[in-house]
This record gives sequence, C-alpha cells and structure tokens, in this order.
Amino acid sequence: MPRIEVCALSRIEEVAHAAGARSMVTLINDSSTVARPKTIAPERHLQLSMSDITAPLDGHVSPEESHVAQLLDFVRAWDRAQPLLIHCYAGVSRSTAAAFIAVCALKPEAPESELAQRIRALSPTATPNARLVALADDMLGRQGRMSAAVEAIGRGADCFEGVAFALALD
Repeated sequence: MPRIEVCALSRIEEVAHAAGARSMVTLINDSSTVARPKTIAPERHLQLSMSDITAPLDGHVSPEESHVAQLLDFVRAWDRAQPLLIHCYAGVSRSTAAAFIAVCALKPEAPESELAQRIRALSPTATPNARLVALADDMLGRQGRMSAAVEAIGRGADCFEGVAFALALD
C-alpha cells in the first residue's frame, strides 16, 4: 500500500532504510545541509529551499506558489511503488504540510478535515505550515477547506522534534 513517511532531518537515513523509501522531498532552508540517503536516487529527490514561516520576514525565504507547484508535480509523478519520504528540519511544520498537500492532490475526493484529523492522530506534534497549506488550497481548488481543516486541528504539542509517522494512501 502506498504511503508517505514524515520525519525530521535527523531521522531521514533511519526512516528511509526502515520504510524502503526510494523518493524524498526535502523542505528546508538553504543554509542547512542534507545528506541524501544512498537508497534515494538524485532524480527522485526534490529539495525545496524555504524557511518555516507563514508571513514574509527579512532574511528568510517565504513558502511560495512555485514551491507548491514543484511539490505537486513531484508527488503526481511519484510511482507509489515504494514509500515517499517527506522531511523538514524538525518534522513538525513544513513536512506535515507537504504530506497533507500530497494526499489532498493524490486523493481529490478525500475530505480535507478527515485527512487533517488522521495526521493529528498519527502525530500529536504536527503543525502544518499554514502558508504552504493556503497556497495549495488555492492551487487545488479546495475553496478554503484545506486551511480550515488545518486550523481545526490546531497547533501540535510543543517539541524539539516532531513525532515521525506514516500516512497511508488508502
């Protein structure tokens, strides 16, 4: 069964190996170094450079429509034969937003609120980045439902690093 694995940067090697992931999305600022696991071919790795912010801030790269467009293109091209690993620095905000966006794109019939609740049940620390979600909501024509679903689950538990989880595409 196809699934999306979500984790922090510190756990990508471990999660990629344990899950058998062969594709990966990195959402991290451009000053962070990411060592791609050997099991992930370069052409199966999308790196999106952005800060974990929801409004413009001097010295930071805001999540933009181009980031979401690249993410959507990548997940739609994913063959789903092996898990897709999505990570950010802490595994809390950008990666959980990207996982939510990916599932909404791949399962257009799925209710947004149900998907957001599944993420919350799998990870009490998940706090999807509201800007990424809002951009995708508009691009996917979800009419504000994605943003409302993320707002409804609220902020996750405080942490240094998020709880890693696997989101099945069933």
